[in-house]
Amino acid sequence: MVQKKPQPAKAVTIAPKKRGRPRAFEPDVALGKAMDTFRDGGFAATSLDDLSEAMGINRPSLYGTFGDKRELFLKAYERYRAEMAEKFAPAFAPGLTLRQMLEKIYATALDVYLAGENGPRGCFTVMTATSEAMADPEIRPLVQRALGSTQRTLAKRFQAAIETGELPPTANVQILSQIAASTVEALAIRSRARVPRSELEAIAKGTVDLICGPSPAATKV
Repeated sequence: MVQKKPQPAKAVTIAPKKRGRPRAFEPDVALGKAMDTFRDGGFAATSLDDLSEAMGINRPSLYGTFGDKRELFLKAYERYRAEMAEKFAPAFAPGLTLRQMLEKIYATALDVYLAGENGPRGCFTVMTATSEAMADPEIRPLVQRALGSTQRTLAKRFQAAIETGELPPTANVQILSQIAASTVEALAIRSRARVPRSELEAIAKGTVDLICGPSPAATKV
C-alpha cells in the first residue's frame, strides 16, 4: 500500500486578545460616592471593597487616584466641608434678620442631615469625623476647625446684632454662639437616630426663640 505524503497543517492565525480598557470614571463623581459611603458606614466599618463598589472603580484605580483608605477619607471630608460651606452660605446673606438667619441655618441643617438613600446620615463632622479625631492627629485639627468655625461665625453675627439693636447690649455673644452651634450638633445626632423632623424643628424653634425672643406671630393676641 502506498501511503500518501502527509500534507503540512495549515497555519492557524489567532488574533491577539484585546485588553480591556480601564473603566472610565470621573474622579469628582467617585469622590462624592466615597463621601456618601463614609457618611453611611463610618471609617472603620467601610471596607475598600465597599468603596470600590460604590465608586465604580477597581482598587488600582482607587489607589492611583486617591491614595489609601485614610487619604481617601481625608479627601472625602474636605469635599464635604466645601459642600456644606456652599449649602449654608445663603443663611449668612446680607439683609437677613438674626431670626431669619438662624431659621435658615437650622432648616438647611435638617435638609442635609435627614437626607440619604439609606436613611438619615446626620453630619459628617459630628457623626463620623469626630470618632476618628480621637486617635488621628491629622483628622483632629480638621474637626476642631470645623466645629470652631461655626461658633466663631455665629459670634460675629451676634455681635453685629447687638450693634443693630436685634440683641440687647448685655447679650453674651460667646454663650449664645455656643448654644446656637450646639443646637446644630444636636440636630445632627438626633437626625441620625431618626427622630421625626417635627420634633427636630421644635428644638430649632426653641433655640431661635431663646436667642431672639418669641416670634412676633406668637406674641399676637
